Amino acid sequence: MQNANHRITLRSRPTGEAAPENFAADTAPVRAPEPGEVVVESRLISIDPAMRVWISENPGYVPRVEIGEVMRAGGIGQVVESRADGLSAGDWVQGPLGWQTHPTVAAAQLQKLDLSLGSPEDWIGPLGMTGVTAYFGMREVARIRPGETVLVSGAAGAVGQMAGQIAALEACHVVGIAGGSGKTRLLFEEHGFHGAIDYKAEKDLSAAIRRTCPDGIDVFYDNVGGPILEAALDNLRIGARIVICGRISQTAAPQLHGVRNLGNFIGKRARMEGFVVFDYASRYAEARTWIAAHLKSGRLRQRLHIINGLDRAPDGLGMLFRGQNTGKLVVSLGGR
Repeated sequence: MQNANHRITLRSRPTGEAAPENFAADTAPVRAPEPGEVVVESRLISIDPAMRVWISENPGYVPRVEIGEVMRAGGIGQVVESRADGLSAGDWVQGPLGWQTHPTVAAAQLQKLDLSLGSPEDWIGPLGMTGVTAYFGMREVARIRPGETVLVSGAAGAVGQMAGQIAALEACHVVGIAGGSGKTRLLFEEHGFHGAIDYKAEKDLSAAIRRTCPDGIDVFYDNVGGPILEAALDNLRIGARIVICGRISQTAAPQLHGVRNLGNFIGKRARMEGFVVFDYASRYAEARTWIAAHLKSGRLRQRLHIINGLDRAPDGLGMLFRGQNTGKLVVSLGGR
């Protein structure tokens, strides 16, 4: 078994966008597992916008990552040594592996992958937390109905791709907002969106939404916040629902954008609701069964944006906030 655990820890709390200098790399001995624990060889590590929140002084809904701690992250790996019932060497698992190559983890924190549902790449992508987030955000929070017009921001990102496709599968008219012609083209060609808006090419985003959704928006699935949220609120239909899944434009912003048109909720009898996917943990299997069926039919897909090597993880976090990823951003540690 590998004796060295290569790690990336939090060196300092960033101001604004996280940068590689906020992290430090080191090597520690692999800790032998105690009863109920396993050693995992990490293969794929998820990079998500929420990670920037976790390294803030006051992240809110979860404990912060402390200075000197291994950076928190979900991941996929293979068991290399086990002292836990139900897990054996060679089993694929997912869980809080962090930015490290050989974590020792309590088996209770891990889920053994059902490879009949999908590959390890599927489990870090559409069957992972981003796909499950899109599923519950659309089906439970938004409660989409056939024939509705659904607008998705950050539509070429990990959650946005899935959210838009789920709405399309439920017979909604789906429009995505993304940055750049390559990303908007992806929405049409790979993900079956009915319309797309390149926010970088629009001087008046509210007018662009009105042009693309002339009858207004029934559901706005927001991953971005800020001016894009404000533009969407100008185009609501009566009874509209706004799902606040993320606010990546504001997470590391030096100055927050104040949305000025909340009064639109009154005349439109609209509602806005935020959610955290962890609240649906008891129903993850339901979501994954639904997603897996549509993956196998070819009606649902997610593009992975893979970067190689643990040392790329800190820059990968910055890539999210610079809009440099297309699809689900993943660090591959190789080994397959």
